[in-house]
Formats: sequence, C-alpha cells, structure tokens
Amino acid sequence: MDTFGDIDRRSVLVGASATIGAALVAGASPVSAASSGDRGGRIVEPFTLGVASGDPLPRAVVIWTRLAPRPLDLDGGMPTRAVPVRWEVAADEHFRRVVRRGVSFARPELGHSVHVDVRGLDPHTWYWYRFRTGRDLSAVGRTRTAPRPDADVPVTFAFASCAQLPTGFFTAYRHLADEGVDAVFHLGDYFYEYGGSGNGSDRAHVGPEISTLGDYRRRYAQYKTDGDLQAAHAAAPWIVTWDDHEVDNNYAGVNPSNDDPAQGNGTPESFAARRAAAYQAYWENMPLRTSRRPSGASLPLHRRLQFGRTADFSVLDTRQYRTDQPCGDTIGVSCGEENDPDATILGDEQASWLEQGLAASTSTWNIVPQQIFLASLDIVPGPPSGGYNDGWDGYRASRNRLLGFVESQSVENFVVLTGDIHISWMSDLRADFEDETRPVIGTEFVCTSITSGGDGADGPGFLPALQAENPHLRYFNNLRGYTRCTVDRTECRADYRVVDRVSTPGAPVRTHRSFVIEAGVPGAVDA
Repeated sequence: MDTFGDIDRRSVLVGASATIGAALVAGASPVSAASSGDRGGRIVEPFTLGVASGDPLPRAVVIWTRLAPRPLDLDGGMPTRAVPVRWEVAADEHFRRVVRRGVSFARPELGHSVHVDVRGLDPHTWYWYRFRTGRDLSAVGRTRTAPRPDADVPVTFAFASCAQLPTGFFTAYRHLADEGVDAVFHLGDYFYEYGGSGNGSDRAHVGPEISTLGDYRRRYAQYKTDGDLQAAHAAAPWIVTWDDHEVDNNYAGVNPSNDDPAQGNGTPESFAARRAAAYQAYWENMPLRTSRRPSGASLPLHRRLQFGRTADFSVLDTRQYRTDQPCGDTIGVSCGEENDPDATILGDEQASWLEQGLAASTSTWNIVPQQIFLASLDIVPGPPSGGYNDGWDGYRASRNRLLGFVESQSVENFVVLTGDIHISWMSDLRADFEDETRPVIGTEFVCTSITSGGDGADGPGFLPALQAENPHLRYFNNLRGYTRCTVDRTECRADYRVVDRVSTPGAPVRTHRSFVIEAGVPGAVDA
C-alpha cells in the first residue's frame, strides 16, 4: 500500500511556516527562503500557505490547501495547468492508520486551491491530514468531526476576528492553536484590503488597496504565510464567515464604501466585479465545501452546524444581503433612517432561515456566530438614541424582528458571538433595549481583535460612561486576543483570553475575565 511515509507533525508544521513567516517579516522574498518555483517542470516547495480544515459534520470534514511556491506573485508562482495533489486522512498523527486517501486537482481557475470533502469518518473523532504533490509534502493538520446528532457531550470552541497584519504580530493565533478546542469560529476581517502605506510599520501590506482577483489572492497568501496563523488553522477545524474587509471597508450589499475608481468602486458594475473577485478569492482560501463555490458576486455563506444535542450554531452573513447604512454610515447619529421598516441587515430569506432553525432546534444551546455588534450601543447622552449605524443599531427593524422572535417563541439559551469592534464586550440581550423592564432573553459575547487597534490597554475604558445609556453592557476590555467557550447540558462558559501586546511577538496569554450562563437561566454571571 502506497503511503507518504512517517513524519513528525510538529517539526514539519513549525519548520515550514516559520521559514516563510520569517522571510516575510524581514521583508525578504519568500522564494529565496523556501521556494524556487517550477524547476524543469517540477513545482518546488508548493505548500507555503499551510493547511486547514473546516465545517465539520458527524461523518465528514473539509480539508484544504493551496499551492503557491512564490506566494507573493499574483499567480502564486504556479503554472497554468491543473496539478494532481494526493491527500491522506489518518486516525493517528504518524499516519500508521490511514482511513481515507485520494487525489484531487489544484486548478488554475481556482487559484490552485484544493477543497476535499472527506466523508465516511467517525463522529466526534480527532483525525490528522496532509497533502503531497510530486516529492513535496505539506505540513500536517489536525481536525475533528462533530458529535452525532443524539450525542450529549461537552463542546469547546474559540472565536476570533480582525487580524490586521501591519498593526501587530499574530501571537493570539499561536496561543489559540494550543487551546485544544473542537472548533474555531472566525467572525470576519480575516485580512484587510488596505494598501501598504498608512497602516503601521510592523509588517506592511504588499501593494496598493486591492480590487482584482489576483490582488485578493496575493493578499490571502501574504497573511497565510504567517506561522502563527498556520498553526491555528492546523490545530482544529475552522468555521468561517466574513465581515467587510474581505471585500471593502463598510460595504453594504451592492454599495461600496466610496466611489473611488482606483479601488474598483467607481460604478455599480465595477464594484460588482470587485465583490465577485473578493468572493472567489475568499472561497479559494477558506476550508469551505465546493457546494459554496461562488457564482459571480454571490456566495451563500450562512449555514447551520449541529454539535450533538449540546449546541446548534447558526452562522450568519450580515454583509452580502444588507441595505445601505443609514445616516451616511455615521456613528452616533440618529436621523430616522435607522428605523426604516424596509431596511435589512440579513435579507428576508436569511432572516426566515434563522427563525426556522431557532424554532426547530432541539439542542441545549442556540448559538449565533455573526459579525457585527447586535446590542444597542448608544453613545449620545439623552434622546435621541445615537448608535453604531454599521451594526444592528442601523437596522433596528431587523434587530427587533430577531430579538422579538426569540422572546415570543421562548427560544432557550440564546447566545450571540460577535467580532468586528476590536474590543471585548459582554451584553445582556432584550427585545427592547429602551425598556429595562423587558426580560433578559440572551447574551452577546464580543471578542476583541487579533491585532487590529494595536496593543490596546487594560481596564474598564469608557464603559462606565456608556452604561448610563446602555445598562445592558456588562463588560469591556481593550486588549487583543480571542474568546474560548465550553458548553454542555448545564452551562456555557466564556473565557476572555488576552495578550498584553502585539507590537512585539511572544506575549503570554491570560484569562482576563470569565462568565457563565446557567442553562435555562438567561444572562451571564461571573464565573
């Protein structure tokens, strides 16, 4: 039986990722450090972007890689031909018990990415996987399938968002890799589309603001050569959704953030082309099933994953289907448009899908991973309420519909996971934030950023000043990191994990605050 041979997982993973990452940080060409491209028809060192897995089901999981011997070339340094890639999935990290293997093709029209939907696996089981093309072997990734639908088992996961390469080192990703979680939810802003100037001095973006398919592919490659990000991908399956920077800052559906032709935003047609390029590159670079491959400027990303009887996860997309932001997308302004009954952040189809799933759920916990601040964030003293108009504050009919449904249908153990805002928050959820007599119906946990915002600072910040207008806001912290959660039949625990700096690598991680929600008792308390 043909096998790839025995390897040491840690040495391959750390060695390959560290070589490429060090070259990029130092400003050197990754080709000279780790690759020489196509030599005499053989692609040399093609696995510079690491490996990943995602969207676990009880008997299936997606495994991913992308060939890029020269990752900062627009074409990744790949020839314009399909390349066969062999893959293996094993029940042990030394690949002595290979359970699935096959061959896929990395095709140029798909950025030479490989998405394998591995079927026939056992539920709630750890597996190891790797790829090979020619004589070159990838790093080894570890993944885990979801529990059986009837299983009653604890589930651990982490969620993260907002990693901006020029504003800091991805130390938090390295710590996340060591958490041993069953899955990682990434809630958007996987990268930033900005150009190379004006974004800090730690690690510059390559090229100007991106707008073409080649640009987006190269930006993903620049981020994915980071060793800390590769380690986090290789440690557990990821369940991803996007926010705005994967396309264009604060874009809303078919509306770009500005009308700059140099950024692909000059006309509706040019922005549609930019969005289509961004969506194509997103699918190519994420561990998503081929069924989610985009069609032009459309990619169906909202989906539901069940982890036994413990938790249902309804993953949302709050960018693709939204109407334009109210009040000129200005924070803290109330102009009446935020109450427009026809404005939507989800679109009617996705909103109905979410309601149907929440109503039909038989799991203990109903968890909604999504991108943007759901709770009211009124930053203006007294009336009127001036909130965060790029968030759900700007789409109050959508928020009223969702939270009104949760209250009227008595949806139990409702938890929202949020990214975007670069700060750790915890909020009580009510169907009407202006009426404190309404019962608490759920909790919103907001993770901080991986690097966006730089080092940040410890302490309560401006929370005390906000609480007069927003008594539902319960916790705030402005350090970088991620949030780790454990859910079982009795409770949901959230640990806010932070690092004290990202301006230099290697900061230790610590738990800044922990909260617990008791099953059947809405509202979080200190653990």
